[in-house]
Amino acid sequence: MDAVKILMVDDEERMRKLVKDFLTIKGYRVLEAGDGEQAIDIFFKEKDISLVILDVMMPKMDGWETCKTIRRYSQVPIIMLTARSEERDELLGFELGVDEYITKPFSPKILVARIEAILRRGSSTSTGEILEADGIRVDKDAHEVTVDGRPVDLSNKEFELLTYFMENKGIALSREKILNNVWNYDYFGDARTIDTHVKKLRSKLGPKGDNIKTIWGMGYKLEVDG
Repeated sequence: MDAVKILMVDDEERMRKLVKDFLTIKGYRVLEAGDGEQAIDIFFKEKDISLVILDVMMPKMDGWETCKTIRRYSQVPIIMLTARSEERDELLGFELGVDEYITKPFSPKILVARIEAILRRGSSTSTGEILEADGIRVDKDAHEVTVDGRPVDLSNKEFELLTYFMENKGIALSREKILNNVWNYDYFGDARTIDTHVKKLRSKLGPKGDNIKTIWGMGYKLEVDG
């Protein structure tokens, strides 16, 4: 079986080599790009890249613009790297559809663990399971969502969040529980990470987005009629 391809985008050659060495040991094939423009060229040339690691601060085209360009055509998982830890940067990353957000300096072992968790979720065994409630339909295998028959385009994290809500409809879910189940690791950042995703998910679901109720001081609950 061909090795899983990961695109590592960073203008620091030392950082690219560090990450590549750790991932290569794990059996991944790592492609490198030193700026956003080169990353876009490689991404569309290769076509079968499974995950992108993307630095924010780069020449020619920064990480935000690179992410926007990729997201116009693909929902490939994206991990954003940044030397800045400002909250607005993190929220912007999630607004653009970033799957994970890691602040430099970071442990390469932690990065590898995050990558493996993302890829594991994306390649989980097919179940044929379809979740339906109140006009919302989630096909877990096809990774497709429709609302009253209308296709809805969700990012990976939005899809996982909606799936979790559908699997626990009618149950009040704390932010901590949502983070542990959807993000699949102990998250030490601000709870607004979830709030940002819920806001976008509600918007994409249209009128059905109102079914996601805020439980003040706790979290959220999906209320449906059927």
